[in-house]
Amino acid sequence: MDAETGENGIVLYTPEDFSGLKSAGQLAAETLDMITPYVRPGVTTGELDRLIHEYTLGKGAVPAPLGYRGYPKACCISVNHVVCHGIPGDRKLAEGDIVNIDVTSILDGWYGDTSRMFLVGEVARKARLLVEATYESLMIGINQVKPGRTLGDVGHAIETFAESRRLSVVRDFCGHGIGRSFHAAPNVLHYGTPGHGVVLREGMVFTIEPMLNLGRPDVKILDDGWTAVTRDRSLSAQFEHMIGVTKEGCEIFTLSPAGYDQPPYGVV
Repeated sequence: MDAETGENGIVLYTPEDFSGLKSAGQLAAETLDMITPYVRPGVTTGELDRLIHEYTLGKGAVPAPLGYRGYPKACCISVNHVVCHGIPGDRKLAEGDIVNIDVTSILDGWYGDTSRMFLVGEVARKARLLVEATYESLMIGINQVKPGRTLGDVGHAIETFAESRRLSVVRDFCGHGIGRSFHAAPNVLHYGTPGHGVVLREGMVFTIEPMLNLGRPDVKILDDGWTAVTRDRSLSAQFEHMIGVTKEGCEIFTLSPAGYDQPPYGVV
């Protein structure tokens, strides 16, 4: 049975497709597992990108960000007040930084997309609590996913939780459909109204990737055309999983094989 395109151009994938999607998602998760012990004070974001690029190629896959709409690197690395799409380079990580690493692997034509936060050395309590709450908001959103629910239910659950922790939800970026292409329908907002939006159906595959800020939700894009930062320079955090809607609920394709789903990761 082949995948079919449903309402609003949203592809409904088959159980066989889910197998390929999970393989790609697991490779992306394994890549973040691999890079974990290297995220420490003194390493440059460019060096982390090089390791991720080489690892991806060594697994017979391709890093999807490289060359995507002119993006110059194999992954995105966003530090402290960078919300997303930080371009790896000469910046050295320092004690107390919080870092998001976002990887997308193309394996046998399937895309696997995930991101995690990393704590560099000893991190301030506010920053640590932001990271913890962002992960919790992701899982709260995922727990809403099952056939018959709506994307508004997902976004509302994330937004309500974030605001209960006095955090703001970035509205300029969202999750997205994924499969044989990097970005597809539907857009997955991290705020919303219960019962509104796309109705979830078995076979849908998309990312949920909330970005929460300690300050206001407003962002701006730097002159490089990619790097998004908080306008008030407050800290920002993000986690991302890729999921498929199943008959009973959903399957997370990007769980960490090593159990490194949220920091601290306990790497020896």
